Amino acid sequence: MRRLNVELAARSYPILIGSGALSLAEEIRSHMPGSRAAVVSNVTVAPLYLAPLLAALEKVGVGVTPIILPDGEAYKTWESLNAIYDALLAARCDRSTTLIALGGGVIGDLAGFAAATYQRGLPFIQIPTTLLAQVDSSVGGKTGINHPRGKNMIGAFWQPKLVLADTDTLATLPAREFSAGLAEVIKYGLIRDLPFFAWLEANIQRLIDRDSDALAHAIERSCINKADVVAADEFETAKEGGRALLNLGHTFGHAIETGLGYGVWLHGEAVAAGTVMAAELSRQLGWLSAADVARVRALLQRAGLPVIAPQLGVERYLELMTHDKKVLNGRLRLVLLKSLGEGVTWADAPPQLIADTIAACCHE
Repeated sequence: MRRLNVELAARSYPILIGSGALSLAEEIRSHMPGSRAAVVSNVTVAPLYLAPLLAALEKVGVGVTPIILPDGEAYKTWESLNAIYDALLAARCDRSTTLIALGGGVIGDLAGFAAATYQRGLPFIQIPTTLLAQVDSSVGGKTGINHPRGKNMIGAFWQPKLVLADTDTLATLPAREFSAGLAEVIKYGLIRDLPFFAWLEANIQRLIDRDSDALAHAIERSCINKADVVAADEFETAKEGGRALLNLGHTFGHAIETGLGYGVWLHGEAVAAGTVMAAELSRQLGWLSAADVARVRALLQRAGLPVIAPQLGVERYLELMTHDKKVLNGRLRLVLLKSLGEGVTWADAPPQLIADTIAACCHE
């Protein structure tokens, strides 16, 4: 079992990565203030992993209220959030109840937001079951729901007490969902870890084949990178760089998700196409070479991800991008690449260059 820490002073917490992490009930219990938990999952994950988790928790004296939601990005809404509140209230859960997220990024974001807001705050544990959640969304404390006008626009920062990433759960992950997670893995190499990017180029097939050692390494390296960034800028307040760098490809990608309708493209698919757009804009600014952009596209393609964005229309892209959380004082800050392995937040890209990049990277 690989173990690392997110260093946030009093809010620090461990991440455990490896086969069988789901059964570490004693570890879970040690991070709970009481003996009650509510496990939030969905109709896809619960039939696979809820029963063994409940059995393990029962052995250490934890009583559990299961809360099962529909599956998919389309359900990351107020209605799902209220369903969690309703279940917590019906079970008379109090502030000593620990909320556990068992599922992918949508479940983690919903359960985390519920934990941040129910009775003004419950302890929270993440048990991510998708690659994307294990390498990204379960770490760092960002929680929230979508709004019809923009993705993740309503939420809170609420750090978990523990993250358990069980690599065994990836065996049941559909190939499309697995590829979507690889987009976030590749992101870390591009923004701050060029040796990791090179390792991914050499080992992407091992990851696609779900080689256990390669997976554990990629998840650990991704979590180390994210933990370092979050520790330095927990609430994304740095004016330059900082936690915002984790959003490479996301401003374009969120526009794709919102414009197409949540769930039509998976988050990682939209981020992949958005990453190509960010790389192409970086080339237009003179920072990347054509060969650099080709490397980015090639690795994403080998990971089974789209590299051509859908045609929403340039004006629609720009409209949706103005709802991005990185807009500051009316200026759109994009995450771009000064070089491969060096991300930067940039608010000075000429609007026409952004428009031209969108047009060039979309289906005609």
